[in-house]
Order: sequence, then C-alpha cells, then structure tokens
Amino acid sequence: MYQASAPRFANMLRNLAALIDKAEAHCAAKKIEPAALAAFRLYPDMFPFTRQVQIACDTAKGAVARLAGVDIPKHEDTEQTFAELKSRIAKTLDFIESVGAGKIDGSDDKEIVLQMRSGERRYKGMQYLLGAAYPNFYFHVTTAYNILRHNGVEIGKADFLGKP
Repeated sequence: MYQASAPRFANMLRNLAALIDKAEAHCAAKKIEPAALAAFRLYPDMFPFTRQVQIACDTAKGAVARLAGVDIPKHEDTEQTFAELKSRIAKTLDFIESVGAGKIDGSDDKEIVLQMRSGERRYKGMQYLLGAAYPNFYFHVTTAYNILRHNGVEIGKADFLGKP
C-alpha cells in the first residue's frame, strides 16, 4: 500500500511543481501577468488553477494520512501566486515523505470513513486509494495541466508523467 500511495502522490506533486515552473517562465517570456494564469478556469463553473493545485495537495495528504491513521495537516486555502502554490506543494511533500511505509503497509482492508456533503462514505483502504483518492487526485492534477496547456504553456505528456 505504501508503494502504491505515498511515492506516487509525491512524484506527481513534483511534476506539478515543475509545471508551475514552466508556467512562470511562460508568463515572463510572453509578458503575461501570472495572476491571470493562476486564476484561469477552463469553464466558468470549474475551479481556477489555484484551487486545482490546492485540491490535488489536499487529496494526496488526506489519502496518506487516512491510510496511515494519522491526523491530516491543515493548510489554509489562501494561495494566489505560483510561489505560494509551490510552497503548498512543498509542505504537502514534506508531510507525505514524513510518513513511513510501516504506517501505510497493511492498510488494504483498513476502514476509511469520509464525511461528504452527500453523507458518510465508507471504504476499505485499497478501495479508497484506487477508487476515490487516485481518481480525485489525478482529475485535479490533469485539470491544472490542461489550464496551463490551454493558455499556451509549452508542456506535454512527458512533463505530466515526469520520471516515475
């Protein structure tokens, strides 16, 4: 369970930080105000780039914490700049990397209970990781990628995948 969770989340968060670096360089080269890109949405009812990154971080740290049976670190959702978003990713990585394999391995059948707006959801650890945490995490990382790509940042699949 550890190898299927913490290192995978950490790898993709590092890739997301690298995408933000490319977005910063793009803004500088094209003389685009970075705040415009950070606040961009693909559609009016979708979250902006900043929120996509925040939710990706929240999903990763929440999954690792729930599987390990430890408290989820609280991060305020105040980031507005690329630098602040990269700091959020770094804090999330620090937490994920602080949780050892011994706390997560064996959590396949651990009961995970989520309080959702629609009510309580119960999962077994593996079901939660593969059926809830992964899809949500990758949805928001992919949407962040798509926002940057839509706005002309020169990124591709290799940037998204990184070096797993």
